[in-house]
Amino acid sequence: MKIGITGQNGFVGSHLYNTLGLFPDEFERIEFRKEFFEDQEALETFVRQCEVIVHLAAMNRHESEGFIYETNITLANRLIMALEHTDSKAHIVFSSSSQEEKDNLYGKSKKEGRVLFKYWAERKGGTFTGLIIPNVFGPFGKPNYNSFIATFCHKLTHNQEPEIQQDGEVGLIYVGELVQKILQNIRIRNNEAEVLIHPSGYFKVSEILAQLNLYKKLYLEKGEIPALRTEFDYQLFNTFRSYIDLESHFPVNFKQHTDDRGAFVEIIRLGIGGQCSFSTTVPGITRGNHFHTRKIERFAVIRGKALIQMRKVNTAEVFNFYLDGQEPAYVDMPIWYTHNIKNIGEEDLYTIFWINEAYNPDDADTYFESV
Repeated sequence: MKIGITGQNGFVGSHLYNTLGLFPDEFERIEFRKEFFEDQEALETFVRQCEVIVHLAAMNRHESEGFIYETNITLANRLIMALEHTDSKAHIVFSSSSQEEKDNLYGKSKKEGRVLFKYWAERKGGTFTGLIIPNVFGPFGKPNYNSFIATFCHKLTHNQEPEIQQDGEVGLIYVGELVQKILQNIRIRNNEAEVLIHPSGYFKVSEILAQLNLYKKLYLEKGEIPALRTEFDYQLFNTFRSYIDLESHFPVNFKQHTDDRGAFVEIIRLGIGGQCSFSTTVPGITRGNHFHTRKIERFAVIRGKALIQMRKVNTAEVFNFYLDGQEPAYVDMPIWYTHNIKNIGEEDLYTIFWINEAYNPDDADTYFESV
């Protein structure tokens, strides 16, 4: 199934694009660039290639509400024009917002855009799914733009103090859950103009900030994995971790306790279980070259010399961390970062690996990709 995503480099778009890449036998991703909206011929070429188009491109923040409204309606009209000029029968999935019912021009633009695509589908016999989506949070969201959680996480991991503008309960959905709901609607070719996506839960802004402050204290300052009791806890913790400046935080040195018997080092303190493993690696050998979408993982080097590398999926920048067992240290792997570890010394490398869930071959959450 050939799928294109307008706004593929945005917050939700990048998560959807990366998730589609996990199913190469089912989906083929058609590349989209935002410049296509300024070039009708390029936009029509894109449309011709697609069996499904997920329209995520939109503006949601600007000093002028009128500019937001005009931009979003223009994007919808240009895509509809391309659909009509190419006589496309693509399945259109449109992301609207729970802001539809609010008294603001952003919500108005999303509702009117959804209606425009509905009319196109009725006129042309197309398939259209109009999703009404609540507040979305997750890793790699843009601070001061995508969500208050992105703003809180960025500030807490960059020595700034978050402020609550307005407390109250907010309906939230994790970006990974939203992506799965989009895929579900694609797979069944849902032809429904108003599909309400329910929040995963309702949470007070102040409660979320308190939880993020706890993550900062336990994880960022002490290296402890906090107790994660619910699915939301895991989602929020992995979101928080994604905002840490990797190069300034890792590797983290362990505290060694030495006496005439040798040395003792505490590898990890945690409020959750998981699986702990030990490995030796001969000189010149590299382990890993894979990524996870939900797992929390720590590499602790206790003897020998290692190079740990990681790269965010679908980006080019590689982070290099050099560790030496003479000063035992660890590096934690963010989700959606492919990573490896190489013995760059002349003796065997001793590494302890901890991961928050025992290995399950039927649900390994392990995807191989070279750094």
